[in-house]
Amino acid sequence: MNTLVLGSNGQIGSELIRHMRSKNMLVQEFDIKRGPEEDLRIPDNKILEKSLSQAHFVFFLAFDVGGSKYLERFQKTAEFLSNNLRLMENTFTALKNSGKPFVFASTQMSNMSHSPYGVLKAIGEAYTRSLNGLIVKFWNTYGIEHEEDKAHVITDFINAAAKSRKIHMRTDGTEERQFLHAEDCSRCLLALRDNYNNIPRDKELHVTSFEWNSILEVAKKVADLFPGTEIIPTKQSDSVQKGVKNEPDQAVLEYWAPKIRLAEGIKKIINEMFS
Repeated sequence: MNTLVLGSNGQIGSELIRHMRSKNMLVQEFDIKRGPEEDLRIPDNKILEKSLSQAHFVFFLAFDVGGSKYLERFQKTAEFLSNNLRLMENTFTALKNSGKPFVFASTQMSNMSHSPYGVLKAIGEAYTRSLNGLIVKFWNTYGIEHEEDKAHVITDFINAAAKSRKIHMRTDGTEERQFLHAEDCSRCLLALRDNYNNIPRDKELHVTSFEWNSILEVAKKVADLFPGTEIIPTKQSDSVQKGVKNEPDQAVLEYWAPKIRLAEGIKKIINEMFS
């Protein structure tokens, strides 16, 4: 099966590409980082149309997004909104014309109306339902990241501990999240692809570890691997999710289950970053 990954250079996409190639699976890459001709914001993109014509299945992972510091800075800007609206409009139109089965990468924040990012993903979910695609809701997937300005919390903490032995937190650390290693995420995406026609479209597919950790606990797990690291929290509360706490639906566990616990996953990331 020839699988097309839109957003193949992103945090999830790059790990998915690596995982599939390790299994000798046929996969196509598509990402603006590979060249301007692979910009999904381009209407009637002939390169995209050609890639879709060659594919049997599509993972729509591309989005203008980053960690909390990126969202705090950009998600309310016209550029952020325009980038993602144009990206979705052109890509969903191309998917509709191709008729190819696809998975759309959404977020557990899609029900959070205070978040422009969440609202945009909710629009993507509506597009996906109209085309009978499959929606997955990611919960803080972490892995190797190459863009520091878009890095997520685990990468930020690792970089801070490695460089200065000081983790300056953006909040008081009491907010809780569920984190999933990108390798587990890749296994899940492929399991959903392989069961695509058997999955009821009214199921909520939450792709997560099903394990809560506070941000302060994450900082401590990172600090333990860099002896002497000082953790410096602030008095600021979470400004991205604003205290809203969803509970994940467990329907996805019929097709897949996570294997990598958070402490093990952080060690894997550090080994890859500094080997």
